[in-house]
Amino acid sequence: MSGAGKKVVDVAFKASKNIDWEGMAKLLVSDEARKEFANLRRAFDEVNSTLQTKFSQEPEPIDWEYYRKGIGSRLVDMYKEAYDSVEIPKFVDTVTPQYKPKFDALLVELKEAEEKSLKESERLEKEVAEVQELKKKLSTMTADEYFSKHPELKKKFDDEIRNDYWGY
Repeated sequence: MSGAGKKVVDVAFKASKNIDWEGMAKLLVSDEARKEFANLRRAFDEVNSTLQTKFSQEPEPIDWEYYRKGIGSRLVDMYKEAYDSVEIPKFVDTVTPQYKPKFDALLVELKEAEEKSLKESERLEKEVAEVQELKKKLSTMTADEYFSKHPELKKKFDDEIRNDYWGY
């Protein structure tokens, strides 16, 4: 295998070990996101498997003597010379340096969005808990108890009564 192909396989293999698939899966909330995440993981595994099998194997060496016996040495020597003269160019990565800063900036933006999302999630969970508590107590709650939790509504109703506005 060429040096560049082997390097790609090694990098892909190391990258696959560093991915926390379970940790990422725990962050997903919708069924559609879980489905898309499963598709991504399956596609990643397929590509990684292809890289491991196809590109990690060295090609079998050619048995030139076998062909010399069957075809003739002059023709085989000509093919051997042509085969030996083939040079596979080394892969030079010019794309990664261009996109690495953009990717790093996106990672920072992602972390900020994650923190914001977690804070919003906490706020919404508290609000849901308050609404559920209110729902349980609503049938036995007095107006004074409700207004003690929502003083802005008490002020609004008191103003309407004071101004003799009864809603019609």
